[in-house]
Amino acid sequence: MRRETSAPTMKDVAREAGVALGTVSKVVNGLPVGESYRIRVEDAIHKLNYQVNSYAQGLKANKTYTAALLIPNTINPFFASLAYYINIALMKRHYRMILCSTDFDPLLEQEYVTMAQQNKVDGIIGLTYNPTLIVEENTPFVSIDRSMGPHIPCVACDNFAGGQLAAEKLADLGCRNVAFLRNGSSLDNEPNKRKAGFENGCLSRGISYEMKILDDSAPYEEFEQFLSEHIHNGKLSFDGLFCVTDRLTYLISETLRRLNQRVPEDVQLIGFDGIRSFGDIDYRCSTIVQPVPEIAEMCVELLLQENMRTKPPLVCLPVSYAYGGTTLG
Repeated sequence: MRRETSAPTMKDVAREAGVALGTVSKVVNGLPVGESYRIRVEDAIHKLNYQVNSYAQGLKANKTYTAALLIPNTINPFFASLAYYINIALMKRHYRMILCSTDFDPLLEQEYVTMAQQNKVDGIIGLTYNPTLIVEENTPFVSIDRSMGPHIPCVACDNFAGGQLAAEKLADLGCRNVAFLRNGSSLDNEPNKRKAGFENGCLSRGISYEMKILDDSAPYEEFEQFLSEHIHNGKLSFDGLFCVTDRLTYLISETLRRLNQRVPEDVQLIGFDGIRSFGDIDYRCSTIVQPVPEIAEMCVELLLQENMRTKPPLVCLPVSYAYGGTTLG
């Protein structure tokens, strides 16, 4: 009768590597050991196909080694990229990610937070739109793009600098009469600072500008009407447009083509986010690029940081400009 071979244990790894059991424990738990010891232990783990019992490990450390991510959806390439890099940052630290797609629904956001807390996650990262979201005080929470109070860190790109950079870039490319187009949430959040940055950039460069700002509930046709009203003798009075997202930039560029305006020859467009075709090839438009990998890394670093008192209330990460075909350079 064939007897099943028992799974290798940590003692087996220690014996194979020729090290103390405590050394194996340190390597498995990511604690520092001498490089030669670490290599020997990792070689033994691979050779024996030793599997870490994360459940038992979590019970001992009073952790589940899971974190929840609340995000509107994974259809939008920016949100999808954010989820991808947050998952990578968690995996590097031997954490698993629970993905919660909220579809911009405030009630669903609260339900997911409650579910995550019931599952004893070690923390939650959230890009949320519920102004009254309730998170238990003992649950670590990191917010993306929206300040939720002095004890909840917020991670965002430097939206003000991004708006200013867009205005300055349009000015450098020869634009003299520009407009800022925005649609989005009415919540007081970090992306709202793109408008103030753009105004500041226009004023510092001495170029005239107008604003067209819509809430999410407003029909897109209002943008088309706005642009149509600024066409005189077949020519748009604006020679540059800054759109609050790359998605809006794409929609506006299609509208301009229907209005017989050439992009970028007649009017230059700059978006915001840094969305690429197929996730990693060409930029979909000229854009202000959010540093998504760095945002993800910072979110996870703050989430897993033990001392809550040392966590900053707001971390702004630098943006950059990238050419994507909707400007002259």
